[in-house]
Amino acid sequence: MPMRAHEPGPAAVSLANLSTLTVLDRARLQQLWRELCERPAPPRASRSWLIYGLAYRIQQSVYGGLSAASRRRLRSIAQQLESRAWQPAGLAPGTRLIRQWRGQRHEVRVLESGYTYRGARYASLSAIANLISGTHCSGPRFFGLKPGSTSSPRPGRGR
Repeated sequence: MPMRAHEPGPAAVSLANLSTLTVLDRARLQQLWRELCERPAPPRASRSWLIYGLAYRIQQSVYGGLSAASRRRLRSIAQQLESRAWQPAGLAPGTRLIRQWRGQRHEVRVLESGYTYRGARYASLSAIANLISGTHCSGPRFFGLKPGSTSSPRPGRGR
């Protein structure tokens, strides 16, 4: 793709002039991403996200990236978070969640880590909600634990 006269080349994009990124069109930002990151830009990344990512990459090349210790610590935190099944606040183990869906009653029991539904264990309420409804949906919302739920509002919530 030919560069326009008002668009700077990769050498001109430096820490001293990060604002240069804001004048580039999406195609040029993607090209710059390939040059600086040595791989294609994420296909669904918005223009503003590409600008932020490129600005970070430029600063990283000037100042250096995270230390090895910081990267290890972040990886450890991410692994701990992934290993835990998220449960909405206030759901103690043993709690039963009941939902009427298309004329059938569905009962889920909250465990220490995860849920049971019809004798099977599940890591998330969303997996159960998807099984029941046949479509992708938010489990906490499906069972009325979040605003905008598909079940009837609970008493005392001001709705």
